[in-house]
Amino acid sequence: MTRRSPLRRHALHLLVVLVALSVTAVTALATGVILLYRGATVSTVGTTEFRNELAVPPLAESSVDADGTRNFDLTMQQGSTEFLPGRQTPTWGFNGTYLGPTLRAERGERVKVRVRNTLGEASTVHWHGMHLPAPMDGGPHQMVPAGGTWAPHWTVDQPAATLWYHPHPHGATEDHVRRGLAGMFLLDDERSGRLPLPKRYGVDDLPVIVQDVAFDGKEFDFEHRALRDVGFLGDRTMVNGTLDPYREVRDERVRLRLLNASTARVHAFGFDDDRGFSLVATDGGLLSSAVTKKRLQLSPGERAEIVVRMEPGERTVLRSLPLDAGLNFWSKRFSGGDDSFDVLQLRAAETLRPSPALPDRLGEPEVPDGSDSVRERHFRLQLPLINGRTMDMNRIDTTVTRSTAETWVIRSEDGTPHNFHVHDVQFRILSVNGRRPPPELRGPKDTVFVAPNATVRIALRFDGPADPETPYMYHCHLLYHEDRGMMGQFVVVEPGQRAGRPPHGDGH
Repeated sequence: MTRRSPLRRHALHLLVVLVALSVTAVTALATGVILLYRGATVSTVGTTEFRNELAVPPLAESSVDADGTRNFDLTMQQGSTEFLPGRQTPTWGFNGTYLGPTLRAERGERVKVRVRNTLGEASTVHWHGMHLPAPMDGGPHQMVPAGGTWAPHWTVDQPAATLWYHPHPHGATEDHVRRGLAGMFLLDDERSGRLPLPKRYGVDDLPVIVQDVAFDGKEFDFEHRALRDVGFLGDRTMVNGTLDPYREVRDERVRLRLLNASTARVHAFGFDDDRGFSLVATDGGLLSSAVTKKRLQLSPGERAEIVVRMEPGERTVLRSLPLDAGLNFWSKRFSGGDDSFDVLQLRAAETLRPSPALPDRLGEPEVPDGSDSVRERHFRLQLPLINGRTMDMNRIDTTVTRSTAETWVIRSEDGTPHNFHVHDVQFRILSVNGRRPPPELRGPKDTVFVAPNATVRIALRFDGPADPETPYMYHCHLLYHEDRGMMGQFVVVEPGQRAGRPPHGDGH
């Protein structure tokens, strides 16, 4: 019988030890991954007590000059807000400690907003969804320094819509928005005023600004958790700055103006009793007719107006439900797609005021249909790049000609969910993955969700004044992606005119 040498026995022993260590390491890694995967989902469904009455942002005060200009005043300021009983959380807000008032103006009206920055750093105010001259847009080229002021002015030239305003400093947008700088800007027009829609602000017409948040004691917790490539995802939601909110309603029909003001989370809204609701408007205004839905997905920056029918004495809960958005099991879990939240409870009074039925027709959206597009452009999304490049404040990426329409093709190529927002315009979605978009995506839009490996075609028209040196932005509105450089710039020029050079600045 052959005996093993001591050296061979030692080598075998070492091999056994290495195999055992490898198995242990792999087992530990697998266990860690499983625990991380299991711990990545969040749900507040069925545990929310709805203790707090929903706050409704006040309508901003305004004055009208002799020439008819409506003037608003906004002050960016620091403060503290009591979200949790007895705990003051440091926050930012407009004209207050958190969020801002709702601005409101009519189509055809000239407006001016006097912005004052009392923060300790520069910021901006971008009018998301507004059609206006590039120098008034509030992008990263219109910084308001600490202690400084800015007074943009323009004429409202678009249909009634639910828009919003928020900061847009290059590289710091996520931080400024999640501290509390955001508010709604409502536009009215003659057509919408004639329609029998709920329209008493704060009564049967409610702003619903939805954000996800997390707390570390009394402080906001802004940590990006492991593998959360989309950005910050909180473990609670609040509406209009109210945690665990309820709202008493006294009308048969209630209009909810939904705004996803989260910085990264995609919400799939529906009600706990699976009731249907009527979708009447998207980002840029009314649909041609109401669409009955039970689920409605909104990515960050998107808005929708829905009308809910209530019965006397009943209660129903608006929820954010798990997503069905083309995500694989891994991406879905770590992008928040498996999460669910109780968002807002509606409590109907025992006696309700009657509301008129919704009209069969709402109007025709004022967006191009792609038939007169003069060219097609392609935008490849690969975090943190668009078409292989990150944002450069001194580079014009795209030049468009005033009074022309184009078709833009947006594709997500990196396995990560994105969305795509274009400043100044409202667009029509022509197709999603080669198919006609569903009814909820056929209205005027300025922001669209782009699932991993998906392709979205949109038609845009550039009717604004030409300005070859002052750019508008297009970018992913998952704000962590935007801050990392997933943004580009375009200018509008007259026929035959060339793009100039952007104003000097680094956006900070």
